[in-house]
Amino acid sequence: MTNILWIFFGYLCGSIPFSYIMAKLAGIDITKVGSGNVGGTNVLRSAGAIYGVLSMILDLLKAFIPTILAYKFSGNIAYFVAFFAVIGHIYPIILRFRGGKGVASTVGVYFALNPTLGLIFFLLWLPITLFTKYVSLASIVTLTTIGIISFIYSFELGILNILLALISVYKHKSNIERLLNKTENKTDVIEIFKKTFNK
Repeated sequence: MTNILWIFFGYLCGSIPFSYIMAKLAGIDITKVGSGNVGGTNVLRSAGAIYGVLSMILDLLKAFIPTILAYKFSGNIAYFVAFFAVIGHIYPIILRFRGGKGVASTVGVYFALNPTLGLIFFLLWLPITLFTKYVSLASIVTLTTIGIISFIYSFELGILNILLALISVYKHKSNIERLLNKTENKTDVIEIFKKTFNK
């Protein structure tokens, strides 16, 4: 029963739609602008750097906090809590199961279970994003890479991170099609920050 409560706690935390909330604070319905995706990247593009970064940080924390608490107090149930926290972000009951793509929440899991993987994520994701300006490509490549190298640390961690990578890649299927057709939207992160702070 305790394990079920931990998992339910993880899902509920993951379901908090911080990206939706942050965009609302900026006067934007994130489901009706840009890609319509309830995620930090869409907030970044639509509402600017401050709201976008806050969305990403909060989406990271909503998976990090339940996962690290579960790991501290109940051990390996944390792997299931982590999984369902990300599922909560992707399929939040609060937004009728229409959420984001799970990238920031997955990074929260990395930092909770193995902080080295969180650092590796940013060391890979940031330069790919800045160089190509394709956030989707950077996310897909980085999540998949980390899923594979996670097996170096433990089999359980590898399985979890491969599953999270596969789910996120599936949620990126429309982005993959646009990447192949060369019609994917570019995100110039540096330019977005310049516009935000030069107002």
